[in-house]
Amino acid sequence: MKTIRTLFLVVVSCACGESIAADRALKDSPRTVVDFNFDWQFGLQEFADSDVLRHDSRSQPALVNDRQGIDWTPVTLPHDWSIRESYRQENTAASTGFLPGGIGWYRKTFSLPESDRGRSIRIEFDGVYYKSDVWINEHHLGFRPSGYSSFSYDLTPHLRFGSKPNRITVRVDHSAYVDSRWYTGSGIYRNVRLVKTSPVNVPQWGVQITTPQVTSSFADIHVTTEVVGEEEAVDPASIAGDENDGIEVETRVIDANGVITESVQAEMKDGLYESQLRVLNPSRWSVDSPNLSSLITTIRQNGIVVDRVETQFGIRTFEFDADKGFSLNGVPMKIKGVNLHHDAGALGAAVPKSVWEYRVGKLKSIGVNAIRMSHNPHSVELMDVCDQMGMLVMDEFFDEWDRPKVKSLRYIGDQGAKDLNEARGYSECFERWAERDLKDLIRRDFNHPSVIMWSIGNEIEWTFPAYSKAFAMLNPDAVESKTIPVFDPSIVKPVFDQVSGGDDPLAKIAKQLSAWVKEVDTSRPVTCGSVRPSLAAVSGYLDAVDVAGFNYRAECYDAAHETYPEMKIIGSENWGAYSEWKNVLDRDFVSGMFAWTGFAYLGEAGPWPRKGLNLSFFDYAGFKTPRGHFFECLWKDEPKVYMVTTPSAESEYSFSQEDGWQFEMQMRDPPFWGALRKWEWYRVNEHWDYQPDQDIIVQVYTNCDEAELFLNNKSLGKQALADFPDDHVIKWLVPYAAGELTVKGYAENGVHAGVHSRHER
Repeated sequence: MKTIRTLFLVVVSCACGESIAADRALKDSPRTVVDFNFDWQFGLQEFADSDVLRHDSRSQPALVNDRQGIDWTPVTLPHDWSIRESYRQENTAASTGFLPGGIGWYRKTFSLPESDRGRSIRIEFDGVYYKSDVWINEHHLGFRPSGYSSFSYDLTPHLRFGSKPNRITVRVDHSAYVDSRWYTGSGIYRNVRLVKTSPVNVPQWGVQITTPQVTSSFADIHVTTEVVGEEEAVDPASIAGDENDGIEVETRVIDANGVITESVQAEMKDGLYESQLRVLNPSRWSVDSPNLSSLITTIRQNGIVVDRVETQFGIRTFEFDADKGFSLNGVPMKIKGVNLHHDAGALGAAVPKSVWEYRVGKLKSIGVNAIRMSHNPHSVELMDVCDQMGMLVMDEFFDEWDRPKVKSLRYIGDQGAKDLNEARGYSECFERWAERDLKDLIRRDFNHPSVIMWSIGNEIEWTFPAYSKAFAMLNPDAVESKTIPVFDPSIVKPVFDQVSGGDDPLAKIAKQLSAWVKEVDTSRPVTCGSVRPSLAAVSGYLDAVDVAGFNYRAECYDAAHETYPEMKIIGSENWGAYSEWKNVLDRDFVSGMFAWTGFAYLGEAGPWPRKGLNLSFFDYAGFKTPRGHFFECLWKDEPKVYMVTTPSAESEYSFSQEDGWQFEMQMRDPPFWGALRKWEWYRVNEHWDYQPDQDIIVQVYTNCDEAELFLNNKSLGKQALADFPDDHVIKWLVPYAAGELTVKGYAENGVHAGVHSRHER
């Protein structure tokens, strides 16, 4: 025993020494990353450009000199100018939350020491909304139309050093203020960095890590590294004369326990450096134990370290199965997900990491284990938080492809912005930019263990009329979301071919997008959010993806599985209702669901003055809604009861001795979009304060087997949750009396579970 203890201490001592050495090595890296968020100036342009600024010619120096009519204000990035403006009805739209767009200019002056001369220097933008142009010292660096893509520019050839200052200028064109169906924000709303390296370096997103084989005893790590600047740095003749000349790439892993693997020399293959490492007894990443490892990549030129980077990753395996659903690290589990837009209420789109930590923590507290990044690339900080806190991610491309979706002008559903010039969106840029934007998203998020699938589109069928026309022909009496549509391909396909002419452009685009994904990443499946799965299954659309995502189509699960038994199915967007979860829970072959939505968000608004939608588990400020309490009872095992009340005259619930409890949904009246009620929670109050003897429906959300209601310490009866199978809500009809209303939960054996909810007047 004494010998074993001594050996253990030696091993720990060595591991700690190596860890300290690794930390020191990273600090000594020739790479410098500068926070570039400070000391900017911002000006909002009050007039539209003429045709002076064109996409094919953007290098005119006059464009980046001081402009007439612009008041410059100091700002710190990230910066969303729209949220800082006042809400208004003129030149705004319901879709984007009644906040203005416009054309914004950013500029920053900075100096570089002479010691930086000869280094490679680039600027990295995590996101600029929308249509950004960037200049350095009056040289045009580039144009990016997408407001969600991350990108970088090489500044090196155009920089000044010593006493000569540099000026970087960014123009942001969000004059199309209703280019989206939700609030987007405007400006440089995500972080900016200046990265200084040796001319020979690892470029942005130049390291890709996969774990092709993982067991409880070992994990194989495969690393692909891109190195740039080699052509200028290495003389082929010198390599032939001296084997120490040239470029060497070395990799090693620091696992989640701080143990460092031996260094491995990468081998060149097809222009990239590849290396294989093995980690023993790996601590795997999971939603409950989000263990993260680090890969240290060192680049040497002629034996001298010229670059060193650290990349976080996680060791894990997952699988989607057509019969058994989803498993993580070999353990079956249901995906309990939410959709999430990229704004944070009053903060707009410029959201700090601490807010994402708070929000993800709130979601995990009620049992959420997955987020769908709807419907666009989200921030790097949120992706990091999902890694660190254990949240699975469906990483999504864009909401529209080459055909625009309709936007709302005054209230959600009015489609009033359909013909507005200000409604021009990403569809204008899709054909030219889709490949680059999609591949950049995958490269950026490749090493995040939280990411388990790539979504290439959301409800794209709405923009291709053949799908809805064929659906109506096949299902003339269908009630949307209630009627099971015809799935038999021998019936469906001839009708779809008749309507589409046998040549569906949606399926062609989907196959191209999926192929682009596979060119970058074959380790994760491709999915989509389909709203016409019976048609998409015959058109070729669902053939293009690995996992079929169904948006609000739970009624199709059984028919799809029976007709296409090899199809892997997930609820990619679902109403936040018990029926949606029950449809998942009762079917092993359905991997899970993503409820709409995790947090309230701006946009999809109206009529004025409503600025957004609170259809969520948490409101704008992070307070748990009744829906959040309800789903916590579904998704968490800890005993919980929660009570809400509604006057009987106002409730969609009704009770009679003959029929028992009934529920009839009351649709919205104009100018509200009537169908919006399907997403809203029914009317409830979180108080006990009414008129004497007024009939009140008391509703209890719980995961206990039974609940007992007390009014002023008098029992009003104990009821079993199993007696309310349709909606999972225990109910009492109670005449109001002032005092204390209490509910207690009981376990299966009748023992008080130690939880209660109390309202008091």
